[in-house]
Formats: sequence, C-alpha cells, structure tokens
Amino acid sequence: MEVVQVSGEVRDNLGKRASKDVRRHGLVPAVVYGIGDPVHFTVKALDLRSLIYTPEFKLADLNVGGESYRVIVKDYQFHPVTDELRHIDFLALEEGRSIKVQVPVTFTGTSPGVRGGGKLQVSVRRIKIKTTPEHLVDHVTLDISELELGQSIRVRDIAPMEGVEIQNPGGQPVATVEVPRALRSAATAEKKAAEKDAKKGAKEPAAEA
Repeated sequence: MEVVQVSGEVRDNLGKRASKDVRRHGLVPAVVYGIGDPVHFTVKALDLRSLIYTPEFKLADLNVGGESYRVIVKDYQFHPVTDELRHIDFLALEEGRSIKVQVPVTFTGTSPGVRGGGKLQVSVRRIKIKTTPEHLVDHVTLDISELELGQSIRVRDIAPMEGVEIQNPGGQPVATVEVPRALRSAATAEKKAAEKDAKKGAKEPAAEA
C-alpha cells in the first residue's frame, strides 16, 4: 500500500478570518482526529495532490509539530466555483481500532462476454469496508473470467478477506457485461427470421406418401 509523506505546521489561530489568511498564502487548513484532542495545522496544497486527485486509496505519514501519525484522509472540501481545496480532515490510525473506509474495486481475468463483443459497464467503483489498520487493504478484487453477455457480478462475489467486513449490500451489482445494440439487433432479427420460417413450415401442406 502506498504511503505519502505529508508535513504540516501547527495552527494556533482558528476561525474564518485566520483560515482565509492561510489560504491566501497557498496553504490548506487541516485537522487530525483520533489522537485525543484534535490537532489543527496547515499544509501545502501541492503536498496533498497525490492523496486527493487519485482513484487509489493511500495512507499518509503525517508530521506535525514534531509528532508523527499514520493517517487516512477522512474528508475534504473544495470551493464550489474555483475548485480550490479549502479544508481537509485526517484520521489517525490506531492498531485494533476499527475504521470504515471506501476502497476501489479492481477486476481480474477476461470476461467471455467482453470477448464476444460486450462492454463491461462498472456501476460501483468503490466499496465500503470495516476493518482495523493491521488488516487494511487498498482495494478489493472481483474475478470476471466467467462473466457472460448480459450477466452481472455483485458485491457478494468479492472473495473473503481476513479481518475485512464488506459494508455494501451483497446483492448490489458492481459490473455488468452489456449487450451492444448491434448484437441485440442481430439477435432480434435472427429470432424473427426463425419465427417466420417456423410459421411458413407450419402452413406448407404435408408431402403425399
């Protein structure tokens, strides 16, 4: 699992005016929970890019005021117009203490349905799990090597992992091999032709002995 190094400076002045001044200097107001009293600090926006602008799940080694914490990103907010990162929350990890996080889904194998012209349509890209730091994973995997045209693979098909509890409903579809319009049209035309031939055969008189 990838770990990103992040350094921050303890922040003493809180409030809207102080936060505005922090952002004006290219910094992001931040807080880390899970270590007793929350620690407020500032961090460079550029140092957060690999944590925020990625589909991957990553950990961070956070150094603030001479203290180090292994953390995960818990929440963040962007400006509604400029998309500027305005605030970020971290949660410090503690061995044995359960956490809930969302991790990406990856797929293994090659679907026969996709080979036959279908398209893998992914409806769920992240799965919510409950686990402890020592069992934390950065993704869950689904094997699509038996997925045919029109079939779906569901949350319950995720292989069990030690110490990891899946929070999504088991029946929730994660991905489906969609049948392309061209194949549906061809199948419909073939069915109609077969029905027409069957009707034509039924109307033809029986041959004389």
